[in-house]
Amino acid sequence: MTNPYVPLLIMAAAALVLALAGLGASAILGPSKKNKVKAQNYECGIDPSTQDITQGRFPVRYYLVAMTFIIFDIEVVFMYPWAVSFDQLGLFGLVAMLTFIALITVPYIYEWRRGGLDF
Repeated sequence: MTNPYVPLLIMAAAALVLALAGLGASAILGPSKKNKVKAQNYECGIDPSTQDITQGRFPVRYYLVAMTFIIFDIEVVFMYPWAVSFDQLGLFGLVAMLTFIALITVPYIYEWRRGGLDF
């Protein structure tokens, strides 16, 4: 009899080989010319500055957009298993998902009213 973990080890090895092959291929085939723009740090769309952050107001809009994305990304992640097992959950599953959607709608409306979705 074979060990039940052998397929898992084979899949992990294949993933490692593919990851290393992708890194190697990008190092070999990718452009290697350096320029000033590529050498700059990327700071979430904000132009990098040499000023101290404590001298002025730091824009937190990027963090709010990221948190909004996380909130609604989690909503979708929880909806996939619910949709797959909808028939088995019955009325309890429907009520639980409606409660979840109602609870997630509160921050959505708050963010919408504050103008967080206006770009």
